[in-house]
Amino acid sequence: MEIAKLKYFYTVAKLGNVTRAAEEIHIAQPALTKAIKLLEEELDVPLFYKKGRNIYLTAFGERLKTKLDGIFPLLDEIPKELEDLKELQRLTVKLNVLSASTVVTDAVVNYKKARSEVVFAMIQNETETDCDVSVSASNADFRQLPAFAKKYVLEEKIYLAVPNDSQYAKRESIDLKEVENEKFVTLAGSKLFRVLCDGFCAYAGFKPKITFESDSPTAVRNIIGAHAGIGFWPEYSWGKTSSDVVLVPISQPICRRELVVGLHQNVVKSEVASDFYEYLIKFLQRKRGKGEKRKK
Repeated sequence: MEIAKLKYFYTVAKLGNVTRAAEEIHIAQPALTKAIKLLEEELDVPLFYKKGRNIYLTAFGERLKTKLDGIFPLLDEIPKELEDLKELQRLTVKLNVLSASTVVTDAVVNYKKARSEVVFAMIQNETETDCDVSVSASNADFRQLPAFAKKYVLEEKIYLAVPNDSQYAKRESIDLKEVENEKFVTLAGSKLFRVLCDGFCAYAGFKPKITFESDSPTAVRNIIGAHAGIGFWPEYSWGKTSSDVVLVPISQPICRRELVVGLHQNVVKSEVASDFYEYLIKFLQRKRGKGEKRKK
């Protein structure tokens, strides 16, 4: 059965008048009458009968109209739903945040103050290939991500975060080897930042003694602030420390990382993803500038 024939039948059945139905669906009345006749022949049942100058539904017609009552209103909604979905996709940024989640979240919050209509779908998954913008450390496996249309690399130092009453709190700098016997608070082992920091310790000749680990940077920061151990702290992507925590520069080894902000090729024509990409870079640059001013 062709949907057009069913639509013609349904319009006539609702209006109870062939002439008005033809006007509503913009078709010649003879063509409409012929389409209904063809549908009756295809179904091998009469759908209408005449009584005087009026037409009425047969029992078969009543049953078919009842069935279509639950179908055609839904079909009529499809164009608008698809248009709404198209608009939603146009305003959605798929963001894969593998590093610097705190500062990226801050950027999203600030961006939405100016563009509240933009929707962010934020994930943290190295194997996810469907993303518009990604933020990762340079030690990520970029083969899992879509190819870059644009890429911005930002360097940040890694500090040693210690409680403010620690013996190291007033030091101008520290050799990482000096803290090999201290208890460390870290991100979980699968996190890129944890892998990087374990590498710093290995270079200094020791394996850190972990007293607490978590997937959450916020939890790690809070535990360091609670004087439960020391840990590594990226200079600006984790935001400000609390008054309970002091950041000490590490003299040996050189502890730093590169953040890679990527706009991926699959969204070159996406205005909102491109706009947020440029905004995020400027936001990170401002954060870095503020961090440098604080250290001076």
